[in-house]
Amino acid sequence: MLNLTGKNALVTGIANNRSIAWGIAQQLHQAGANLGVTFLPDEKGRYEKKVAELVEPLQPSLFLPCDVQNDEQIESIFKTVGEKWGKLDILIHCLAFANKDDLTGGFSKTSRDGFNLAMDVSAYSLVQLSRAASPLMTEGGSIITLTYLGGVRVIPNYNVMGIAKAALEMNVRYLAAELGPQNIRVNAISAGPIRTLASSAVGGILDMIHHVEEIAPLRRTVTQTEVGNTAAFLASDLSSGITGQVLYVDSGYAIMGM
Repeated sequence: MLNLTGKNALVTGIANNRSIAWGIAQQLHQAGANLGVTFLPDEKGRYEKKVAELVEPLQPSLFLPCDVQNDEQIESIFKTVGEKWGKLDILIHCLAFANKDDLTGGFSKTSRDGFNLAMDVSAYSLVQLSRAASPLMTEGGSIITLTYLGGVRVIPNYNVMGIAKAALEMNVRYLAAELGPQNIRVNAISAGPIRTLASSAVGGILDMIHHVEEIAPLRRTVTQTEVGNTAAFLASDLSSGITGQVLYVDSGYAIMGM
């Protein structure tokens, strides 16, 4: 049986009840994990209040601000984790961002600043968080991130985010190779299109979802819960021999040629 009792899990990237990170947090909680949750700080505290209310039923023992472009804040997060928990077993990385202007039109029109921003938040942040988390994974651990098919194939209106996801997937492999001797596993879940706050920035997201429902072998797209179940598996000892991999949770869409 999948059992995460006694495991400490830090979940990043919950924005609302449609977030894939929310689906993951629910399944980790159901499996018995002790949760810590981060939120994106803003001047008015809107995200903090919204996320706090959402995750209250999961009773997270840590609730911390996380802006991955703020090095001091990252250091503070993992200092708190060390002080409160002593160790970390699971890190969930569900962070990605690109300017909406860089997700439309010709890819060659991507601005330098937009390119750097997408790479920083969506790809480099995994390196950054893994570096901070790994010293706390004294009994081994599992680091899990989210990617998408647009990192290996051209997807309309995905543009610079596809480049960021390609980098993210390569980060998974290099981190897995580096951290493997510490019994820390690093994997990615490539989820099919799901209607979330983040995906709403991608033009034609509903058309993409309908296309998957028509073409995928299972004739449907996937849910946050299904992605959450896969994350719980990757976080557990049931997946102890899996690292450096991208697991597709997309109703089989990625195997189709037409």
